[in-house]
Amino acid sequence: MRTAETPTSLTNPVSGASPTRPLGTGPDLFLLAVAVSGISLSAPLIAATAAPALAIAFWRNAMAVGALALPALTRHRAELRSMGRRNVLLAVAAGVLLALHFALWLPSLHMTSVASSTALVTTTPIWTTLLLRLRGHRPPALVWAGTAVAFAGVVLLTGVDLTLSPRALAGDALALGGGMAAAGYVLLGAEVRRTVSTTAYTFVCYTTTAAILLAACLALGTDLGGGYSAETWVKLALLTVTAQLLGHSLINRVVRGLGPSTTSTAILLETPGAALIAALWLGQTPPPAVYAALGVIVVGLVLVVRANTRTGGTAEAGPTTGSRAS
Repeated sequence: MRTAETPTSLTNPVSGASPTRPLGTGPDLFLLAVAVSGISLSAPLIAATAAPALAIAFWRNAMAVGALALPALTRHRAELRSMGRRNVLLAVAAGVLLALHFALWLPSLHMTSVASSTALVTTTPIWTTLLLRLRGHRPPALVWAGTAVAFAGVVLLTGVDLTLSPRALAGDALALGGGMAAAGYVLLGAEVRRTVSTTAYTFVCYTTTAAILLAACLALGTDLGGGYSAETWVKLALLTVTAQLLGHSLINRVVRGLGPSTTSTAILLETPGAALIAALWLGQTPPPAVYAALGVIVVGLVLVVRANTRTGGTAEAGPTTGSRAS
């Protein structure tokens, strides 16, 4: 494990990125596919779990912290102590945004359909690309085009609630806000992951998220498990393993190599994935457009990946300093 934070290459004067920074490898793409599969189970599992939304959000993070505690406090203890003030603050800020993401999105799943909620919360790559631009980076035109094409796939699955009740519209708005918060979470995670391992970063991030959600649950009098059935606890555990540990943690693992644009665009595949799972599990018949949307999102993702391959990932990354093993 390398702990020195010494520059490894020159910096691109335009993007602020290392010109030799490699784009993610085949293993990164495979892990990203596993991550997307994991988070695709999130919305259907949440909708099928008989527990308050905030409690679900708390337990999936608290259980993840419990799973990470042993390796984080043993193998990564020295790294946690040497993370530095800046990285700790960024990881905590990412945890705050992740808590906001859950607090906005999870209630929306009970106010609108799983397909619409998931589609709107996964507008993350749009906000990610805009935030990168505001930070002074210059995403290639192909990134903008790929993001637009991928979002067009999302649009195929949205709008189904536009003529429904005000409650459904409010759910859509909450999901959209959750997508904005997720964009900040992905970008901050990408920044910290340049020099901090996945385990150390996610331990700090998830601990922050769990603490905030616990405070919110206590303040609102949310039931944290007094009357939960055994089935509910099994679903919470399954949600933690699939969506949190295999989903979010692997996303945090690959974002360093693939970059925030590619990673957040791939998350759009959660939309048709969740809709199909909801159809099989919850009996929510997906609109025919779900199949076309899947194809369109894949095309958009390919464009973003190609753009970052051509630039070597320099369009969206800052200076790369020494790395740590994950």
